[in-house]
Amino acid sequence: MRITFKTAAVEALKPYLEDGKGILKLVYDTEGCGCVVNGVSALHIVGQASPGDVIGEGDPFPFLYEERYEVFFEPELKLDYNPARQAFILASDSQIYSHDLRFFPQGTATF
Repeated sequence: MRITFKTAAVEALKPYLEDGKGILKLVYDTEGCGCVVNGVSALHIVGQASPGDVIGEGDPFPFLYEERYEVFFEPELKLDYNPARQAFILASDSQIYSHDLRFFPQGTATF
């Protein structure tokens, strides 16, 4: 899987990733959704990979994701940021996954 980061997304994520202590993770959260196909995408900043995580291609930020949830995403994704709404947008050429992607800086996500 690969994410192309738009300039606005890079600028919004830089403060969380430039020190090298955090890693971006694309999460497919199914907690409380009732069924795995009803999951919600989110971005987390984590300190390290978890068992089952794989590294996705991204420029300038590589990212982690759980391989078992790869089926819910297309191979080529785009991440943008809308500063007016303070919201990340995850999309592909054929769909918008979220125009208000949840973002959890390091230490704020609960699993």
